Amino acid sequence: MDLAAWVRASFDHEPRDLKLFERALSHSSAGKESYERLEFLGDRVLGLCVARWLFERFPQEPEGKMSRRYNVLVARETCAEVGRELGVPKVIRLGKQAREDGAALSDNVVGDVVEALLGALLLDAGLDKAEAVIRARWAGYLDSQKKAPQHPKSQLQEVAAARNLKAPVYEVLGQFGAHHHPTFRVKVAIRGGGEAEAEGASKQEAETAAAAALLEQLCR
Repeated sequence: MDLAAWVRASFDHEPRDLKLFERALSHSSAGKESYERLEFLGDRVLGLCVARWLFERFPQEPEGKMSRRYNVLVARETCAEVGRELGVPKVIRLGKQAREDGAALSDNVVGDVVEALLGALLLDAGLDKAEAVIRARWAGYLDSQKKAPQHPKSQLQEVAAARNLKAPVYEVLGQFGAHHHPTFRVKVAIRGGGEAEAEGASKQEAETAAAAALLEQLCR
């Protein structure tokens, strides 16, 4: 694969230090220096740029509503969707076992790589370029938010309170799969209101999916 050409096509940027992007695409299983440090940096870049974008875009919104928008935009699932649009699963460098285990399809891995690529962009091209890429690649996700989204767990808690029910209780039923591609199964229950189970690539993702499933039951 011509990595320089992929970077140009994905980010409209001519890489000066191609090794940064090689590292951003390298999973620890590949036996090379992995993307983890760049992911740490890119996570902060994404957070800063999204926060500033929301501050400018919604000058009248209170902090709580902006926070709900922010949480969706920087979520691992959103990063993974951006990564799939970029074709990241095809260019991630994985060890044989990790690839066979489906790590290239994992929201955790693809989302982490996207953040690592943002870290690489910051170092190679500066904050303005990284911010321009974020605003271009995340624009559709922000534009689709006609109002500040409410997290399913918060919404479920509000529904329970409105019906004078106990607060939802979450329980991890199990964890399985490879360590780099885990799956969690979680149950959420409301006494007198029902229960639901769901799976996700993280405990938080599974809890969110379970809350959404129970909400669907309660709001039929």
